[in-house]
Amino acid sequence: PAGTWLLYLPCTWSIALAAQPGCLPDWHTLSLFGVGAVLMRGAGCTINDMWDRDYDKKVARTASRPLAAGDISTFQSFVFLGGQLSLALCVLLCLNYYSIILGAASLSLVITYPLMKRITYWPQLVLGLTFNWGALLGWSAIKGSCEWSVCLPLYFAGVMWTLVYDTIYAHQDKKDDIIIGVKSTALQFKEDTKQWLSGFSLAMLLSLCVAGTNCNQTFPYYSAVAAIGAHLAHQIYTLDIDKPEDCWKKFASNRTVGVLLFIGIVLGNL
Repeated sequence: PAGTWLLYLPCTWSIALAAQPGCLPDWHTLSLFGVGAVLMRGAGCTINDMWDRDYDKKVARTASRPLAAGDISTFQSFVFLGGQLSLALCVLLCLNYYSIILGAASLSLVITYPLMKRITYWPQLVLGLTFNWGALLGWSAIKGSCEWSVCLPLYFAGVMWTLVYDTIYAHQDKKDDIIIGVKSTALQFKEDTKQWLSGFSLAMLLSLCVAGTNCNQTFPYYSAVAAIGAHLAHQIYTLDIDKPEDCWKKFASNRTVGVLLFIGIVLGNL
């Protein structure tokens, strides 16, 4: 699923940036984080479906989810979640002590994120804080601690990116969201969505430039950032917020954004 890629890619950026100049990123760490992304994305989905089972019944796109449809019980979902988190813990324990503590700290965000749409019109911001934790964790897994002058701008860029793609995603469900009373940036921004997305994109690009400067990145990296800017500009310009199928298409295309940056980091390092 697209969500697994969007969780994994910030990890790959961080791992690749932490590689020594002239070296490829550590493939063992990339593989480990790939497994972790699948498990934690799955765990996040399970937690989300447990919190939202009553809401999901009322939304056409989500009514067939196993808990909402009554195919499995809440107890069974707890057992399944326990399995997912246990396997994810095994992955985490393969890292250094600093990274184990840092990784464990993200669990509170994973558990509470699904509640945010009941409280604030900015649940996408909390999702960004959750989904881009790998931008911190990937670096610490390689280096043993975080270089904040690199990791924080990279993390901030990821948060801004999430605000772009998940606001687009939220426009798919806005009619149902109004009926059942949940909140999103799509409902907050309404017809001003494109202006907000443009601002988030600009903030992302500037933050990526700061991160690149602070770890001495080279021309291919900045070329990738420019390509990402062009991709986001096209994505926002052609977006039709009132067509769910177009919103899904634009949302899913963000995997290309993440892959472009990863390639740019690797080539920049080499």
